[in-house]
Amino acid sequence: MKPIFLSLLATSSFFAADVASVTNQELPSLVELYKELHVNPELSLHEVETAARIAKELREAGLEVTEKVGGNGIVGVLKNGDGPVILVRTDLDGLPVKEQTGAPYASTKVVKDDLGREVNVMHACGHDIHMASFIGTARALSKLRDQWKGTVVMIGQHAEERVLGARLMLRAGLFSKFPKPDKAIALHCASDMAHGQIGIVEGYALANVDSVEIVVKGVGGHGSMPHLTRDPIVLASHIVLALQTIVSREVRPGDPAVVTVGSIHGGTKSNIISDEVRLQLTLRSYQTDTRKKLVESIKRIVKAQAESANMPVDKMPEVIVSDDQAPALYNQPALCAEVRGLVGSAIGPDKVLTREPVMGAEDFAEYGLTKEKVPLCMFWLGTQPPEVVAEAKAKGTTLPSLHSPFFKPVPEPSIETGVKAMTSAVLGLMKK
Repeated sequence: MKPIFLSLLATSSFFAADVASVTNQELPSLVELYKELHVNPELSLHEVETAARIAKELREAGLEVTEKVGGNGIVGVLKNGDGPVILVRTDLDGLPVKEQTGAPYASTKVVKDDLGREVNVMHACGHDIHMASFIGTARALSKLRDQWKGTVVMIGQHAEERVLGARLMLRAGLFSKFPKPDKAIALHCASDMAHGQIGIVEGYALANVDSVEIVVKGVGGHGSMPHLTRDPIVLASHIVLALQTIVSREVRPGDPAVVTVGSIHGGTKSNIISDEVRLQLTLRSYQTDTRKKLVESIKRIVKAQAESANMPVDKMPEVIVSDDQAPALYNQPALCAEVRGLVGSAIGPDKVLTREPVMGAEDFAEYGLTKEKVPLCMFWLGTQPPEVVAEAKAKGTTLPSLHSPFFKPVPEPSIETGVKAMTSAVLGLMKK
């Protein structure tokens, strides 16, 4: 039996030239669309103009479009006879980051956030590249209808950076009011890969993410009389150190997990012992049991540390687990193998890399966790000049990461590869 990628290369090579031809025709206007989106980013849950722009593009490509699905989400449907239903997803939102790339099309946009604060906004995670590639794929699939059968559901998902949009769209009936997908695919920019390359992770690719706040209470007083107080800063310090033993001593070696205290605030003046300290944590894991263990261990350690400090019962710390959380993304290996072969036929098998999982988060995972258990595959899209990537690797330096104010993808070759890869993947999954 031939390896699956060799079989797929043989069956999909006939449309590779057509995909390349359509991509090249559309590329100039897609780069302009990218720049337009880049200079006009919108924060999560505020993507009104972005959603309208993407909806307009989908309609012009021949899709039937529904707007305001679960908020600012959009759904485009392209039917082409009987066959499988494939979901393709892009995200729409930007980040509260002040761009410092120096690009001539850099964002200078300033808006008010949900708290009324003025903040700069930037597409620092590459969602503008995602959207341009997404629209290019929609145009290509519309023009190449003679080469596939079935239904494509193309969704523009809002609030990805808040890990809310997928949940909101699903609650609004994404899988009941629109064709239910057999498989779902997406791409995401990588800040450390050369443009022209695609990276695939089989199995767990991105992590569970939980946000936890610990409110450490105390009995305040004068800094010169600590014996009359119960110092929450000292207690918080013990808690921070004790939490470090969870991953090192309670989680099985080889089972990835992270417990990070990213914020600690307490006190107002050097000679005042405060009565409260607040800690903010991020937790990362892949396995469901590990995710549960991290939270349970934090609660146990916090309580034990407070008791050892002789805190009164009414001053015991609170552990608050936020509902703002993301599940781990599991890339189904069989689907990833299909996508690897199909993408390889379009850009060359040597340009499809095997990547390691990371502890970032992506709510694309939500689409695979409903009762339908839709198989998922999200692949990485290279965005950087090959010589820059090679130099950084040789010197052992790191390139600006996603969410950095210096993250600067190279638009034309990144979008070209994104369109070729995604279009080839969809065509192969829906080939006649």
